[in-house]
Amino acid sequence: MNALHFRRTAIAVSAAAVLPFALSACGGDSSKKDSASSSEVATPPSASQSSAAGDSSMTDKPFGSACASVPKDGAGSFDGMAKDPVATAASHNPALSTLVAAVKKAGLVDTLNNAQNITVFAPTNDAFAKIPKADLDKVLNDKATLTKILTYHVVGQKLTPQQLENGSFDTLEKGKVTTSGSGTAYKVNDSANVVCGNVPTANATVYIIDSVLMPK
Repeated sequence: MNALHFRRTAIAVSAAAVLPFALSACGGDSSKKDSASSSEVATPPSASQSSAAGDSSMTDKPFGSACASVPKDGAGSFDGMAKDPVATAASHNPALSTLVAAVKKAGLVDTLNNAQNITVFAPTNDAFAKIPKADLDKVLNDKATLTKILTYHVVGQKLTPQQLENGSFDTLEKGKVTTSGSGTAYKVNDSANVVCGNVPTANATVYIIDSVLMPK
């Protein structure tokens, strides 16, 4: 009995001695895993990943030389325009006053404001000024021709800058516009430059251009 009691005591002592080391080892592995997980989460993106993110974010927001003239706040700002449908939003931008007047003359305000998910290529006042005054006045007083020209500037889907790189799109006038370019430099029909692109409104994406597009 004494021998058996001695052996049991020895086993218990050995187990008690080994247990802390086993727990310590498990605890060490766990802390290493936790440390590794934290390290993985905290690892910054590579330079190429950062660059890619930067490239996409460049065209996630409005871009172009004319964007600098857009008010920083108020109804005519980018945030303000994003809350209004496209014809109303354009009316808050002084550089688009000729376009807005033309849209009103053609009776297209409600048509544009009620449309969903469209793209509007919006000529600036300077773009209209390129047209000889006599010709412009004639167009502005011919509702059928004016409607044809204005609806040629509207595409029935929202277009991203990436889609403009090499695109051909049907317009509400039933014609086609072509687009080309990359980054922040785009052309429409090889004639009009996008001077402030990817401007959001409540129902449309607007690309402000420096020439009036003429349907065939």
